[in-house]
Amino acid sequence: MLGAVRGYVRAVDAVNYRIGRIVMYGIFVLMGILLWSSVSKTFFVPSLWTLELAQFAMVAYYVLGGPYAIQMGSNVRMDLLYGGWSLRRKAWADLITVLFLIFYLGVMLYGALGSTAYSLGYWGSEPLSFFAGLVTGSEEVGRMEQSPSAWRPYLWPIKAVMALGLFLMLLQCLSELGKDVLRLKGEAV
Repeated sequence: MLGAVRGYVRAVDAVNYRIGRIVMYGIFVLMGILLWSSVSKTFFVPSLWTLELAQFAMVAYYVLGGPYAIQMGSNVRMDLLYGGWSLRRKAWADLITVLFLIFYLGVMLYGALGSTAYSLGYWGSEPLSFFAGLVTGSEEVGRMEQSPSAWRPYLWPIKAVMALGLFLMLLQCLSELGKDVLRLKGEAV
C-alpha cells in the first residue's frame, strides 16, 4: 500500500514539476503581449485583442503554475504557530487542511467542467456525461460561447485550461496527502 502511495507521489510530482517549469516561462509571453499592447497603442492603431489575450495568458500562468507552487511549498502560510511544530505535528495539520483543499478543488473542478461544457454549447446539467458523449460520439459541440468583447474569441480554450489546472492541483493535493501519510508512518518522503 505504501509503495503505491510512493509511486503515485513520484508520478504526480514529476508531471507537475515538468509542467510548472515550462509554464513558469509564460510570464515572458505575458510580458510580450503587454509590450505589444503598449507599442501598438503608442505608434500604431491599438490592438483589440491584446488585453484580453493578456488576461487569458495570466489565467493559464496562474492556474497551471498552481500545482508546481503547491509542490514546492511556495504558497503563503501562517507560520505563527506552524513554524515551531515538530514534523509529525505539521504532518497532522497538513493532512487535515489538505482534506478541506481537496473538497474545495473538487467543487471548483466540477464547476469548471460545467463552464467548459457550456462554452462548447451544452446547456444541460450533466457536464460529465456531455464530455463522455463527446468521446463516444453520442454528443456534439453546439453553438460555442464567445467573449462579448470586440475581439470575440471563443472561450472554451481558456476554460479547458482552467479545468486542466484545477485537475492538476487536485492531483497534487492528493500527492501532498500521500506525503503526509508517509510522514506519519515514519517513511522518508
